[in-house]
Amino acid sequence: MKDKVVIITGGSSGIGLALAGEFGRLGAKLAIAARDLEKLEIAVSKLKASGIEVIISQTDVSNESECQALIAATVNHYGKIDVLVNNAGISMRAAFEDTDIAVLHKLMDVNFWGTVYCTKYALPYLLVSKGSILGIISVAGHIGLPGRSGYTASKFAMRGFLDTIRSENLDTGLHVLVAAPGFTASNIRSAALTGNGTQQGVTPRDESKMMPAEIAAKKIVNATLNRKDSLVLTFWEGKFTVFLNKFFPGIVSRLAFNHMKREPDSPFGKKNINQNSHINN
Repeated sequence: MKDKVVIITGGSSGIGLALAGEFGRLGAKLAIAARDLEKLEIAVSKLKASGIEVIISQTDVSNESECQALIAATVNHYGKIDVLVNNAGISMRAAFEDTDIAVLHKLMDVNFWGTVYCTKYALPYLLVSKGSILGIISVAGHIGLPGRSGYTASKFAMRGFLDTIRSENLDTGLHVLVAAPGFTASNIRSAALTGNGTQQGVTPRDESKMMPAEIAAKKIVNATLNRKDSLVLTFWEGKFTVFLNKFFPGIVSRLAFNHMKREPDSPFGKKNINQNSHINN
């Protein structure tokens, strides 16, 4: 990675910042992007303190012109792009029947369309460098997670889009990795949207029991260096669940529902078994 140029969206915290640190440790030059300028400036201070060369770009990836500007600013500064990490994303937690359609639009705009926009404008440079496109999805990009309809849909869409980009470029030297972390310690759950679009504010899970973002980053970077097509992290909640879903999707759906139902203040914890009785009456 020495002197390779890496763009990371959602690079101010969580897995994005951990990836910045790991790529930078290996000698890469970085461009990190996020919506919150204050968090970006804090992140860049930490990275520069470690001797990492980095520029920042305040970017809302749901805005096509801002994604185009991010790519242009990186090329203007460094002259090339070697790796694009589509990491920016938001989550949600609410039953679909209690969710405003606008929330699903928001999830798709950030998670899916942000990936499309950045990939579109970075692709010409990545074809020249025979570089890598990374999509940070989730186990929710492989199985449907109850209470995360918009999140799951956006991650499935990301996986389908990037798998197609890979197949279209089998002869060009372009590398595409779709990485699916399991539950990883980050701020994505506290910033997750509720059914009405407000942030839930606190995580419903014990973050201390999850894979640290730094470990996830090391595994993702290693998969990039080895030019792998896909990566699923964690065993039980990741690899085993994805494997089991191929053969026993009904069992996985029940396990996923029971798992999510046990969360504090779960949207399914108080569901009436006869929840449709009001329709029949």
